[in-house]
Amino acid sequence: MSALRPAQGAGGGPRAGAGSGAGSGAGAKAGSGAGSGAGSGAGAGAGAKAKAAVQCIETDAALAEGVAWLCRRDPRLARAHALAGMPPLRRRPDGFVALLDAIVSQQISVASAGSIWARLRAAGLTRADAVRRASDEDLRACGLSRPKARYARALAAAPIDYRRLRAAPDEEVIATLTQVTGIGPWTAQIYAMFSLGRADVFAPADLALQEAARLLLDLPARPRPARLEALARSWSPWRAVAARMLWAYYRAARNREGIR
Repeated sequence: MSALRPAQGAGGGPRAGAGSGAGSGAGAKAGSGAGSGAGSGAGAGAGAKAKAAVQCIETDAALAEGVAWLCRRDPRLARAHALAGMPPLRRRPDGFVALLDAIVSQQISVASAGSIWARLRAAGLTRADAVRRASDEDLRACGLSRPKARYARALAAAPIDYRRLRAAPDEEVIATLTQVTGIGPWTAQIYAMFSLGRADVFAPADLALQEAARLLLDLPARPRPARLEALARSWSPWRAVAARMLWAYYRAARNREGIR
């Protein structure tokens, strides 16, 4: 029996049918009519596919199941696992704080992100209401760049239904979050992996993943995001576990963290 769990809806139970509120966005995107959801054959098929795809890693047992599957599937990942050991689960709470943390971590080192985050916490600027009230000077005094201060404000003002995202298909999660200024695919994918526990999400633009792939796969250069995304397809439905294995391998090979 698999240790994976279906995504949990706002009510705490397993996600309902594809025509429910959480799944209607994906149904409309795949179907011909916005909001038709299961109303058309194409929408219903896409909704059923999305429902099947929404699987979550909630426990160490689920993580271990994914690692074992990947080691059987790809000898190179088995080699990475032998060197780096079991990767950490990295499950985090969802919501505003997690997304703000991901914004802070964009395009800077793990150490720098940790330092900025510590200053934001000390200043009481990790809640949406506090960020809305803060001045640019307050945010920049904590180490945020001018663009990131703007992104933090945009996130604090965004009407994101975090509870609804818990049961939404992966594609809908990414599409919803990337509508917010300052949240690109990488930030949305990190949130989906760590805060929602999605099992089959990958972040091909992550530099540490690119470098880990270069080393492990013996590539002449870091793969571009499109190439890494293509390489990762064979690791489905456990791509988020493969990412954790690559981050662990990066740490072992480079002696530094690649992700917070």
